[in-house]
Amino acid sequence: MAKQTIGLCELCGRQNVLLTEHHLTPREEGGAFLPTAFLCIPCHKQVHALFTNQELAARLSTLDALRQDEKLASYIKWIRKQPASKLVKTKKSRQRRKK
Repeated sequence: MAKQTIGLCELCGRQNVLLTEHHLTPREEGGAFLPTAFLCIPCHKQVHALFTNQELAARLSTLDALRQDEKLASYIKWIRKQPASKLVKTKKSRQRRKK
């Protein structure tokens, strides 16, 4: 089961949010014992809605790489302005829905 705590999201920087542990390299791609980051639930869901595990492992296995990706950058800019209590709906990207 994923670890959960309250704190600072390492991706968007919002404080006092419920966090989940994100494997920077997905477990299915060999990342079970590699570095993790604590992300708020909306950010964690958005990352997995936009990218496949293969994409995450191949080119987005660091927080910097995630922040710099153009698909995620606009989301991060928006979510930073949202209160910690806001419930955010997540939709898969068009590319991910086709797969």
